[in-house]
This record gives sequence, C-alpha cells and structure tokens, in this order.
Amino acid sequence: MEQRIGSGSQPLEGAGFDPAFIPGLTSPASVAPKGAKKDAAGKADSEETALDDADEPGTEAADDIDDADDDAEDAVDEADEADDEEDGPVFEAADRRARIVVDHKGVRLTLDDQECEFRWDEIGAIETESPRFGKRYTVTVHTPDRRWYPIEIEATARSSFKEWDEQLDAVLDAYFEDGAEAAEESDAD
Repeated sequence: MEQRIGSGSQPLEGAGFDPAFIPGLTSPASVAPKGAKKDAAGKADSEETALDDADEPGTEAADDIDDADDDAEDAVDEADEADDEEDGPVFEAADRRARIVVDHKGVRLTLDDQECEFRWDEIGAIETESPRFGKRYTVTVHTPDRRWYPIEIEATARSSFKEWDEQLDAVLDAYFEDGAEAAEESDAD
C-alpha cells in the first residue's frame, strides 16, 4: 500500500497568505504546443510545452529569447560602463566584516553577506560618529520615512577618523542635495 507523505489539503489562498494576492486576477495560462490534447483538467497531454520548445536550440522562440538576453546584457554592460565613467569624489571604508561605499550612485552598506543600497533621493541625512575611546567609526543613513541604518567600521588607527570625515564630507557636498538649499534656491527665484 502506498502512503503519501505530507498534507493532503490544498494550500490556502488570499491576501493573508500571499501579500501579492489580488482578487479576480488569475495567473497566466500555460501555453500548450499546437496539436497537444488536453485532459479534463485542462492540462496538456503532451510532455512538451511552449517553454520546453524555447529551451531547444534552433527554434524561433529560443532564438528570440537568446537575442533578447544578449540585448539586455549589452544594455546592462553599457549602463555599468557609463556609471563607472562618472568622475567625482568617492568615499570607501571597510574592515573585515563591514564596508561602506558612497559615490555618485548613492550609499551602499555591506555587513557580512547582507547588503543594502540607497539612491540619493532615498536619503534624508547621513550621520557620522566616532567614539571617544575605541576605533569604531559609525555611519548612519537616515531615510525620509524615519528609519535609520547604522554601520560600524573598525579603523586601523584613530587618525583615520579625520580622513574619513573629510572624504565623506567631500562626497556629500558633491552629490547630496540638502532640502534647505533647495528651499533657498526656490525663494531666490
């Protein structure tokens, strides 16, 4: 006698279980190849589907997908090159676990295997703190929705705190638009 392992009940659906659930919206129907028979449940009788055909080299669908992938990769490579060509100040500090990079793109924080990235329009303020004793330099990114993301970088020497502050100030002066400056410019107009 065969026994099934696991629950025999169907998974629940709805917004309580799937945040992307929208009532009345159904998932896209699978496309069956021409000539495939369907059973009572509406599933294709044939093992091959349109997606399987796309995986086989030499088919029109596979060629179209490959061309689209190549075009997308080229566009991404060109965008990366354009971003890398941007000249201007860059602040970068790292230790064995943490890393912070501030440049024309925004702020990127990395701790172990976790990473977050903030564009300049997503940043409300950047705060730095160096302790009276110790060698941990703290950079905190504040967002307009009152959230903050701190990261601590362990310096090799306390003298690097001053250098880091100067480098970070240069980057912030170049790329970060303060709301007060924008208000002053609009008042002057």
